[in-house]
Amino acid sequence: MTQPTGADVTAAAGRLGPMIRRTPLELSLRLSGLMRGDVLLKREDLQVGRSYKVRGAYNFISMLSDEERSFGIVCASAGNHAQGVAFACRQLRIHGKVFLPATTPRQKRRRIQDIGGAWIEQIIGGQTFDAASEAAQEYAVESGAIYVHPFDDPRTIAGQGTVIREVFEQASTKPRTVIVPIGGGGLAAGTAIYVRENYPNTKIIGVEPDGAASMLAAIENGSPVQLPKVDGFVDGTAVSRVGDITFPIVRDMFDDVISVPEGAVSTEMIELYQTDGIIAEPAGALASTVVALGHVTADDRPVVCIVSGGNNDISRYDEIIERSAVHEGLRHYFLVTFPQRPGALRHFLDEVLSDGEDIVLFEYTKKNNRETGPALVGIEIDAPTQLSSLLERMAESPLAIEKLEPDTPAFSFLL
Repeated sequence: MTQPTGADVTAAAGRLGPMIRRTPLELSLRLSGLMRGDVLLKREDLQVGRSYKVRGAYNFISMLSDEERSFGIVCASAGNHAQGVAFACRQLRIHGKVFLPATTPRQKRRRIQDIGGAWIEQIIGGQTFDAASEAAQEYAVESGAIYVHPFDDPRTIAGQGTVIREVFEQASTKPRTVIVPIGGGGLAAGTAIYVRENYPNTKIIGVEPDGAASMLAAIENGSPVQLPKVDGFVDGTAVSRVGDITFPIVRDMFDDVISVPEGAVSTEMIELYQTDGIIAEPAGALASTVVALGHVTADDRPVVCIVSGGNNDISRYDEIIERSAVHEGLRHYFLVTFPQRPGALRHFLDEVLSDGEDIVLFEYTKKNNRETGPALVGIEIDAPTQLSSLLERMAESPLAIEKLEPDTPAFSFLL
């Protein structure tokens, strides 16, 4: 397929017309304070389906011929692309099937059905987007249905590029830097082709989560490469292989691509909610995490961060808070071997713990046939600087205490 152009983005904007929302471009007082200059948020969390994905899906499907539409369409998605496809199918009255990984949050599944109604059928299976994508493409071959790619098709890319086109129409001062989340690369490629043709001096930064940095892996490899393992926490960008079309565009047109820890993304999600009043999904918080971590400078202002989506299941907030606390150095876990005699726990509470150190988890089972028993203990501290004194008291204690480090297999059972 040919590489899309800025003109394709403009044509897509005309095609989308009133079918989608012109989402706000808002000043973030919190991030602007950190930067000492304007940081603006493009609120695609307020889009139809609460994600920018509807732009690419609708542009793609609206360009199909009557004959192609008669075969129906099929897609694979972690949730947001499926909502966009569902919206397009309902508006254009085309039957479609969406293949979803089992990790797709229930909230997204319900939204897909609400949006698509009788025009959409969900098929759920596999643990990753890539497994769902493989199944969807097999179905397309067998049935003749049109596979609507979530990122690696010129029609999808052009539709996603309308996000940044709106940004430059809305901004009173043209952005010097735009920060874009990257999954498979559709939004990133659409951003790049439009910006480079129309605003060539604008800096473009891409951002991925550490656990799914497939674009960085492709850049290092020289071509798209399959990641052996993907952390699905940032589900909107949990793609193990970037697109063949999107990769060279990002490689050649982006100024930088960086990755950020999932814990930092969790912290930013909390800040967006508590301070900015924005409910962002993990992928939606990626771009502003770059600013919060200090990866941009005063020379980069004004900065625009794309808040790519807001489909976050409320049941995930316990994990979000946990990941944030661990990343911030405020929550730590230990295996403590207690002698099975009265007073052992009292010693731990009185001699090991101090003010500002609270137990948030304690799991212990008495073993009648042993002299000692292990306990899993989670401790939250007021500030990261308290950790050294806590560890010193643990070292001086007669108890056997082992700290569980976040990058170890044992720690993975906690998250």
